[in-house]
Amino acid sequence: MHRATKIVATIGPASSTPDILLKMIRAGLDVVRLNFSHGTADDHRQRAEMVRDCARQAGREVAIMADLQGPKIRVGKFENGKTVLEPGHPFILDAECELGNDERVGLDYKDLPRDLKQGDVLLLNDGLLVLDVTRVIGSEIHTIVRVGGDLSNNKGINRQGGGLTAPALTAKDMEDIRTAMSLGADFVAVSFPKNATDMEMARQLANIAGAPYGIKPKMIAKIERAEAIPALQEILDSSDGIMVARGDLAVEVGNAAVPALQKRMIRMARDSNKLVITATQMMESMIHAPVPTRAEVSDVANAVLDGTDAVMLSAESAAGKYPVQTIEAMAAICLEAEKSEQSELDKDFLDRTFTRIDQSIAMGALFTAYHLGAKAIVALTESGSTALWMSRHWTHVPIFALTPRAGSERAMSLYRNVTPLHLDTSSDRDTALQQAIEVVVSKGYASRGDMVVLTVGEPMGQPGGTNTLKIVRVGDVL
Repeated sequence: MHRATKIVATIGPASSTPDILLKMIRAGLDVVRLNFSHGTADDHRQRAEMVRDCARQAGREVAIMADLQGPKIRVGKFENGKTVLEPGHPFILDAECELGNDERVGLDYKDLPRDLKQGDVLLLNDGLLVLDVTRVIGSEIHTIVRVGGDLSNNKGINRQGGGLTAPALTAKDMEDIRTAMSLGADFVAVSFPKNATDMEMARQLANIAGAPYGIKPKMIAKIERAEAIPALQEILDSSDGIMVARGDLAVEVGNAAVPALQKRMIRMARDSNKLVITATQMMESMIHAPVPTRAEVSDVANAVLDGTDAVMLSAESAAGKYPVQTIEAMAAICLEAEKSEQSELDKDFLDRTFTRIDQSIAMGALFTAYHLGAKAIVALTESGSTALWMSRHWTHVPIFALTPRAGSERAMSLYRNVTPLHLDTSSDRDTALQQAIEVVVSKGYASRGDMVVLTVGEPMGQPGGTNTLKIVRVGDVL
């Protein structure tokens, strides 16, 4: 069956063999995430080559997303690897400490003391540990443990309510952008952006680094700082999409605030013609178990019903015992949720104006296919813009985007309800349209007598040139 919602999965030790990765792709993996918080440039390059090889074997394009580490603010290392924080006891975070002990630990982010004052609350290890700041003396942050437990090497630190000044792009991120472009990444996910400027800088760096390879990646802003929420529209305007990064975001704004924020972010992204990925702990129990919990099933289904373009796996596919089964389970949940989705296309079009010819054709194709009960919409596209606009509205009519450009095909692998396919377009419109229908029929998506809505641009081969809508029955002469 045609699945509208896309699946992004992180590859790591559990999924870095060709056999496992090929099974993951065949199970429904659309975009591979390379986590630049771990591994070397050579590790990422080898994995990228493996993704391309396995995608060729599977007979379709699979996109690569380079996820930058960003200024993850962490504690340093301990003499014994960890310590135990006791509630009510003092503990010091010291920017000048080399190796931690039971009384203090160092900091990766040396400027943290400047950002804090008495009364601030620090959350460590994704909020499992809570420290109250009592005073700041030079490089030392003195705290009292409110919620204790084990604290081990390199665990993350967040300030409740946000407000840390660390820049979104570190020196490591800038080098990682160059690496990502050299291995042909289709998407770059930027961690901890606070405003449009962070995203614009990342895009400029990626475009410069990608120029020798002919690459202009799509830029994804990971929304995980409290400061990003009031700046959400400007971040959307400067990005190609956002990721609802629920881990760090929940630590900063509180767990209870995240579900409503998720719905708001998905709605805003779709209204802005941008992509949106929902991430973090979606199938967490499948790191160790062969089936998800009922709560996880509901979580994935609700993200689908909210209209997310994609759902994402992290440790489940990178380090879990069941990476292939997790993708199979996630795909099944998405399909079931999509069956119950109500289309509000007519309502969506009220009070809308379209100033571009290509966007008007895209909306006309959606409206026509929906009301005529067409089996498919087939868009011949160079850049993928027509398919993106169509994918912002839900109709239950699958969209097939045919392009001669591998880069466009990979980018569209993240668009909701869009199946990208390769087509060497002819300069003759009717020949190209006939080939497009033959591709869709050969894939089993339509058969003789079915109605199909086609969009194309004349003259062909020009991005942004879609200006023609055609309605045909399969088998008729074009």
